[in-house]
Amino acid sequence: MSSRDLVGYGETPPHPRWPNSARVALQFVLNIEEGAESSPINGDAHSEAYLHELYGRPARQDERDLSVESMYEYGARAGSWRILRQFQQRGLPVTAFVVGRALELVPELGAALADGGHELAGHGYRWLDYQRIPEELEREHIQRTIELIEQVSGKRPVGWYTGRASANTRQLLREAGGFLYDSDAYNDDLPYWSPGPRPYLVIPYTLVNNDMRYLLPNGVSNGQDFYTLLKDAFDFLYNEGSHSPKLMSVGLHGRISGHPARTMALVKFLDYVAGHGKVWICRRDEIAKHWAKQYPPS
Repeated sequence: MSSRDLVGYGETPPHPRWPNSARVALQFVLNIEEGAESSPINGDAHSEAYLHELYGRPARQDERDLSVESMYEYGARAGSWRILRQFQQRGLPVTAFVVGRALELVPELGAALADGGHELAGHGYRWLDYQRIPEELEREHIQRTIELIEQVSGKRPVGWYTGRASANTRQLLREAGGFLYDSDAYNDDLPYWSPGPRPYLVIPYTLVNNDMRYLLPNGVSNGQDFYTLLKDAFDFLYNEGSHSPKLMSVGLHGRISGHPARTMALVKFLDYVAGHGKVWICRRDEIAKHWAKQYPPS
C-alpha cells in the first residue's frame, strides 16, 4: 500500500464476463460494528465521534457518551435484523464486514448471517482507525477476528476490509494467509491484482453508494435522496454494461439504514433492481473466485 497507481485499466478495462452475461455485478455490504466503537467501557480514552447521528459532536475525554452508545446499540438490537430480513425475504446474498468485538457481543447476528448463506468478512477487531496502532497489535487483532468469525460461522473468512487501514494492513493479511481479497480501496469499478511478487486481489469498496452519506453534511437528507443516488448509479452502470460491465457496491449499516424510513429506501431500490434482467447480485467472495478464474494473476 506504499505505492500509487493512477493509470489502472485506463481506456480499456477488461470485460469481467460476469455470470449469465450480467451487465452489473451488484454487491451489498452490511457493516457490523456496533459495540466495538470507541468508549471507556472498551478501555478507550474517549467516546466515539464518528458516524453517528450527532454530526460534529466531539469525543468526550475519559467518559462515556451514553447518547452515542445508544445510537450504536440500535444497529445491533434492531437495525441490522431489519436489513437482514429484507435480503432473506428476497433470497438475496450479502457480504457482512464484521468487526470482531461486535461479533463477540452479538454472536447471534453472526450465526444468522452464516445460516442465511451470507459471507462474513473481517473488518478489524475494533471499530478504530488503525493508522497509528502498533503493527504487533494489528496483527493480533487480525488473528483474533479470524478466529471469532470461524467460531461463529464455522468458516474462516476469505475477505477483509479494515476501513481505516494502516500502511501494514495488506502485508499483515498476506502474512496471515487464507484470504482471497481485501476491499481497502475505492479506486475502481472492477477488481484488480495488486503488483508485487505475490499478487493480491483487491475488490474496491465505496463511500459514495454508502448510507454513511446520511450522516455527512454534504450527504443525503432522507431516504428518497439515497434511493435516487443508488438508482442513478445503477442505471448508468446498467447502460454502460451493454458493452463494458462493472461492479456496483452498496454499503449499509444497521444503525443507519436500519431505521424504518431509511430501510424503505433500500426496499425501493431492491424492488427496482428486481425489474431488470442481467444483474448478478452476489457476495464478494463470489466475485473474487470469478475474477481469479477469468483473470488469474500473471
